[in-house]
Amino acid sequence: MKTTAVKPISLLPVLSVNFIGMLGYSIIMPFLVFLVNRFGGNEFVYGVLGSIYPAFQFVGAPILGRWSDTFGRRKILLLSQIGTLLAWFVFLTALYLPVDELFEVESSSIGAFEVTIPLLFLFLARALDGLTGGNVSVANAYLSDISNDDNRKANFGKMAMSSSLGFIIGPSLAGLLGATEYGETIPVLAAILISTIAVYLIWFRLPESNTHLVEPQARFSLKRVFSFEHKECYKMQKCKDTSFKSILAIPHVFFMLVIYFLTFLAFSFFYGSFPMHALKHLAWNSLELGIFFSFLSGLMILVQGPLLSYLSKRISDARLVVFGSLMLVLNFSVMANGNELVLYLAAVLFALGNGLMWPSFLSILSKLGGENQQGSVQGVANSSGSLASILGLIFGGYLYGIIGSATFYMAAGILLLVFILSFRMFRMSDL
Repeated sequence: MKTTAVKPISLLPVLSVNFIGMLGYSIIMPFLVFLVNRFGGNEFVYGVLGSIYPAFQFVGAPILGRWSDTFGRRKILLLSQIGTLLAWFVFLTALYLPVDELFEVESSSIGAFEVTIPLLFLFLARALDGLTGGNVSVANAYLSDISNDDNRKANFGKMAMSSSLGFIIGPSLAGLLGATEYGETIPVLAAILISTIAVYLIWFRLPESNTHLVEPQARFSLKRVFSFEHKECYKMQKCKDTSFKSILAIPHVFFMLVIYFLTFLAFSFFYGSFPMHALKHLAWNSLELGIFFSFLSGLMILVQGPLLSYLSKRISDARLVVFGSLMLVLNFSVMANGNELVLYLAAVLFALGNGLMWPSFLSILSKLGGENQQGSVQGVANSSGSLASILGLIFGGYLYGIIGSATFYMAAGILLLVFILSFRMFRMSDL
């Protein structure tokens, strides 16, 4: 692929926005499962609540991705972050509503739980955040805009490291702040403050990266808004179709979407079941759960920072994907053991696998869309991940209620399939 010259734009603003976004997201992880339990839910409800965000993101991400190709990355990132900010206010409201039961469900398949008013507000908050949650795909498109073939993998490694840094601070902050007499209120207020800072950074500090914008026409068209109409493309140099069908027609994209889907499915099985595992099997509290996630993310920062920077100059993206996926298979196989010490040892494999595989995979994916289809490719990929998250989070929580920690073996099996399929990347010579 021919190297494309790009004007130098600082990575700091987009890395900061990505870090803040992950910090705001991860700050609720240590106590969300406890809130669901307190508001009347069970394992199944927790899994469904977790799936609400990716379900609405599945709808919103492709639209926001195509909008970013048309109207610019900066504007769509701003829209997305404002939606997140509003969602946090809804979440805060849920904490102060009376836990009044609306109705009760008793089922042999999904268990017994109560539907309460604050539980519904939690669902509403996650839905709003998910609908405007295309910031990941748009941020990846932004990063690809300002990267070239020489620094692409390193840049995506830095992006992954900023996510991990947010992931390490968020749970730790939640555990410390949530241990006060104010409970979950202080962490949620912190998330509101964090989201406000992100809005400021996007508005005042983030330059536009997409110089190939379509000039909007005066006549309003719903088809144009959702990128189903492309008559205005003559106004863009080297314009390409950004419809879903055309994205799938790009060489290797469908295969990469399959890998994207399977990886997210495996991780969603873990994230849908592990908090319940920590609550019911390990008898952890929110602080202990926060410490574990912080330890895990701290290891990933080391892997995605100095280790990936060293290896990326010596080992191809495809080899790192293959090796990383194998480490993840081993991690989830070991994690099924109930021993707490073994769990922390498994976290080393988790960090090594995820830290090497995912930035390398995103580096390969970012080369497929070219200059004019980055937002669309990333948006469709994000929707693929959202669909996998919907299924994985629902069934992860549901299956944990039935088979317990054996759910982690299912995640290992899916990643074994990813490991086998990823050998095909060696034949993608044009990348």
